Amino acid sequence: MTSSIRTARSSVAIRGGYVVPVDGRPLDDGTVLVVDGVITAVGTDVVVPDGVRTVDAGGRWVLPGFVESHGHVGIHEEAEGWAGDDTNEKTDPVGAHLRALDAINIEDEGFRDALAGGVTSVVVKPGSANPIGGQTVAIKTWGGRTVDEQVIAEAVSVKSALGENPKRVYGEQKKTPSTRLGVAAVIRQAFLEAQHYAAARAAAGEKGEPFARDLAKETLARVLDGELAWDQHTHRADDIATAIRLADEFGYRLVVNHGTDGAAIADVLAERDVPVIFGPILTSRSKVELRNRAIANLARLADAGVRVAITTDHPVVPINFLVHQASFAVKEGLDPQVALEALTVNPASFLGLDDRVGALAPGLDGDVVVWSGDPLDVTSRAEHVFVTGTEVYTWDADADGGRGAGRVRERAERFTA
Repeated sequence: MTSSIRTARSSVAIRGGYVVPVDGRPLDDGTVLVVDGVITAVGTDVVVPDGVRTVDAGGRWVLPGFVESHGHVGIHEEAEGWAGDDTNEKTDPVGAHLRALDAINIEDEGFRDALAGGVTSVVVKPGSANPIGGQTVAIKTWGGRTVDEQVIAEAVSVKSALGENPKRVYGEQKKTPSTRLGVAAVIRQAFLEAQHYAAARAAAGEKGEPFARDLAKETLARVLDGELAWDQHTHRADDIATAIRLADEFGYRLVVNHGTDGAAIADVLAERDVPVIFGPILTSRSKVELRNRAIANLARLADAGVRVAITTDHPVVPINFLVHQASFAVKEGLDPQVALEALTVNPASFLGLDDRVGALAPGLDGDVVVWSGDPLDVTSRAEHVFVTGTEVYTWDADADGGRGAGRVRERAERFTA
């Protein structure tokens, strides 16, 4: 289910820049025209209507806003400790009825950081403590009076976890699951029960009989129906194999999240067209299942034909470092074009958001970022960030005594009368 945000939808023409649509050829001296929050034209001969604000992007790069496809911004808040951490409900291994949307604080400082890094959309996900962690949501990183007005898609996927995290959490509680086989069994049982639930619900509907709803089983039935993706937290190659095995058994749409050891079975992932949201990249090997983590594994996956995206797993890595992770991946062999796709069109496609975000194309939201240069160059910065045509972040080179500073358009300035 998609949503339409109620924040200001503005019109703007960004002219004279090196326009990189990502899903098409770059354009020298190009123009991106946004009218009432939606891109209406991208080209070198765009006619700008009278009265539309014009931004000179000469000498700059113009790209779509980046998509963080796996983050915890708003539910694991910056500098708030336990009080601001609502990432995991560690009391039940099956949390399919839980929703990240219900815990997002849009005043989390992470949203301001996102804008500074050119990130205009994020898929917020529950954490990885549970075999089944809950429902994810795609939102803008700016703009609503409430988070509901920032929603791009309320129904995106269900987060699930294999490997060390759930076995540690529940093993410490002396309850199932405390092993990898226990984690897989919990997921398998939950889907079996969802299948029975869906069949009973259909039978009751045919007979016109009342039926008692179960929110967790209803959510899993949506996964089985293909409406929601299955976002599978998994690092090690053997755990990725288990993820594939379960997906084959129940026929759902699998997206591997992290996949840091996925290069070991890249050919299997490519054959099955299982996409990988890779990362986070800028971390140490903090646990056993990260032993084979290597930045170069992302290039190896892409070279094998796997469709890839990149994640900061914010706040594991700050969300504004999303583009820097792409730069490091390029240094370790990832094709620069694939790196940009991994920040934009790929995650939008994996998670069903490509009718709204992920590229500069007519009909998509006017989420546009003007960079000082190639964003994969670590010295480049986002200078102008637009969400649905409204400038929401501006870099002022003269601020702070000439050191420069970014300015976010804050809540009191967001809304029209």
